[in-house]
Amino acid sequence: MSAGTPSERVPEVLDAWKMVAARRGVEGRLPLSALARLEGSLLDTEGDVRFALDFDRDQFQVPYVELRIDAELPLECQRSMERFLLPVQIVQRLGLIRDEADEAALPPGYEPLLVPDDGELRTIELVEDELILAVPVVPVKPGTEAVERDWPATQAEQDEFSKSSANPFAALSALKSKPNK
Repeated sequence: MSAGTPSERVPEVLDAWKMVAARRGVEGRLPLSALARLEGSLLDTEGDVRFALDFDRDQFQVPYVELRIDAELPLECQRSMERFLLPVQIVQRLGLIRDEADEAALPPGYEPLLVPDDGELRTIELVEDELILAVPVVPVKPGTEAVERDWPATQAEQDEFSKSSANPFAALSALKSKPNK
């Protein structure tokens, strides 16, 4: 994938239907800071994303865009609370459909992408959507140890727990059994 910026080489908006007819593709590089919706899931926005979009028709004449994304997303490990880079390599074939009813006709392995009649696709949004889906719900740095569920309690902690968990009605019972003076 070649390097480029959105302003230099990759148009902000592509006409998907024209791109399919011409069997064209685009490649580019975006800074993570350009992906505003993804930013909330990241620890910081250092780094960039390389991507390629290739438009064509398959042997069944189904129009598609093949999306290739390569990035390292800076996340915070929820076990160690340390920054780590999650490598993301995506190769996704999106079947271009004009109507939701067309989704059933897509071959296996295609994800549907609803495209308006005017064919407008926003390049950055398409890349960003796939990256948002790639972020794990609970980021965990590979190789970190799982935290033990049951912490071993010290003897003092066990004694304190025993005192606090004693029957709370025992004290009331003792008061009740004392004769009134």
